[in-house]
Amino acid sequence: MFMDIVLLFEVHQPYRLRREIALELLERGLKREIGLESLEEVLFDNDLNKLVIERASEKCYIPATRIMYENIVRYMDWDRPFKVSYSISGVFIEQIKRWKPEVMDLFRKILDTGLVEFVEQTYYHSLAAFMPLVDWAELREQIYEHRKLMEEEFGYKPVSIENTEFSYNNDIACLFHSMGYKVVLTEGVDWLLGWRSPNYVYRAYGCDMKVLTRNYRLSDDIGYRFSDRNWDQYPLTADKYSAWLSATPGDVVLIAIDYETIGEHHWPETGIYEFFKWLPGEVLKYKHLSFSTPREVVDKYPARDVYDVPPWSTISWADERDLSAWLGNEMQRTAFKILVDLRTYVKALDNPVITRLWKLLTISDHFYYIATKHGSLEAVHSYFSPYKNTYLAYGVLLQALSILSSFIYDEIGKRRSEVLKKIRLPSDKAFHFTTIDGAYTGVSAHSLQEFVEAIDKLPLDSIINHLNRRDIQKWLTHIFGLDDVAVELDMLVEEKIYGDELRNRVKKIILDKLQL
Repeated sequence: MFMDIVLLFEVHQPYRLRREIALELLERGLKREIGLESLEEVLFDNDLNKLVIERASEKCYIPATRIMYENIVRYMDWDRPFKVSYSISGVFIEQIKRWKPEVMDLFRKILDTGLVEFVEQTYYHSLAAFMPLVDWAELREQIYEHRKLMEEEFGYKPVSIENTEFSYNNDIACLFHSMGYKVVLTEGVDWLLGWRSPNYVYRAYGCDMKVLTRNYRLSDDIGYRFSDRNWDQYPLTADKYSAWLSATPGDVVLIAIDYETIGEHHWPETGIYEFFKWLPGEVLKYKHLSFSTPREVVDKYPARDVYDVPPWSTISWADERDLSAWLGNEMQRTAFKILVDLRTYVKALDNPVITRLWKLLTISDHFYYIATKHGSLEAVHSYFSPYKNTYLAYGVLLQALSILSSFIYDEIGKRRSEVLKKIRLPSDKAFHFTTIDGAYTGVSAHSLQEFVEAIDKLPLDSIINHLNRRDIQKWLTHIFGLDDVAVELDMLVEEKIYGDELRNRVKKIILDKLQL
């Protein structure tokens, strides 16, 4: 019975927000002194980001990639060569190109061996999949942006994909399948697998997408427990771990860990370098074991069963294997809602600087820092957080969102008519017309143009009722910032005009203000 080992490294570093300058901007009103073009450097702590990249490169990215390359070369002529896979975020690549370009050279060098697979992910390692957009617009955009980056930087087109932090459900899998990917990687969750093993190829529910599930026990033995002197299996050596792999039943074992495990999370003195230097040779002593990549194993093995993960039970590889690491408390959900609500205006503005700033705020780490966990999970979140304080992290993110919102408002004001005409609202922000009794009329307006067109279709009493209750005025003010239009509509109500004249006056007020 043969078994393939898929060794995958997650490679990501976020852009961390600067905590001092955000508060200073708000308190001293420095916005006028800071142009939009320099706002990214103001909001993000690139001194810290540079420091982290340089430190992690020296301790992890450079030595670890050299170890992987040397292993590939050492076993290249064997009938069972060593292979490895990487999932690298776009924002990580930006940072190493800027501050540690030799890491890029190493990744290009190791890819040139032909024994490495790069796996697709969102460019910003973001929570785009969980924005309530019917057409998955933001998720698609960030995947296409990552795909373009892989082609430009490496001449490589991935066919395997993971969503951020292995977050997954049936709908995400089938979206990826429709985009042309052949396999999606996610977590092997016990309560979903039941009696089944993670060590097989599965198929997504609802489409013919192949699914690889991470063996979290064997992964975490390296990722979390390697240097734990209280662990009953300490020390973990390459020969011991290989023996465990040899005794593991199944077709394929997916070992997926953060790349920073090598040298950063577990320091060099723990023996982590030596573990990976010796691991391939120890594994290949077992004739039934070989190394492979995601794209290879899904061609080699059939899907043994269906991996069914409904959207309401979305999984990930973090914490309790759900989304609570990012969206588990009210602070996280509030910040995320503000972020999502801004997208409508960002898309209408179509300003590349504002678009990039907004996308940088979709990075999942901003929300990870705000988690309220206990015990060992709290320690893990605190380890990664530059703030070490949940409420400070929340405040910093809200300040950044507030500052960006202010710049967005100013930019809209410079070309109000042009921008507001482009705004297309999601369903929860659209205006839904009702009768006097509160019954839905079946007519909704997702844009100002649709609103004007709806005025001709609706029963007059519906329009009058909404005007008298100020529903329309509040919508125009809160969604579009059209306070002046709301004032004119209030004056119209006081005139007590009815019939077609009312319809025409309402339309004229909006059309004249926006030149629709």
